[in-house]
Amino acid sequence: MRLSARIRPISYLKANAAEILSDIAENRQPMVITQNGEAKAVLQDVASFDQAQETLAMLKLLALGQQDIEAGRTRSARDVAARLQAKARRVND
Repeated sequence: MRLSARIRPISYLKANAAEILSDIAENRQPMVITQNGEAKAVLQDVASFDQAQETLAMLKLLALGQQDIEAGRTRSARDVAARLQAKARRVND
């Protein structure tokens, strides 16, 4: 469903809050709330919000990793594995 079909004025939210929350939770589709004809807020179910936050966090990690690669801040998997094995031997000794 297109977001443009899910735009409601704030007066509709005030009069139908329980129905809107139920619809958002069931359909997992956000709703845009307008005030004086301008978009002011987006209502979204908690599960979708959490998923979006996790996706953003992953994208940030990927972007930081890409920056490290471009800056030459990398190590080979072989070097990392050897370092971890040496550290494990020291702990076990």
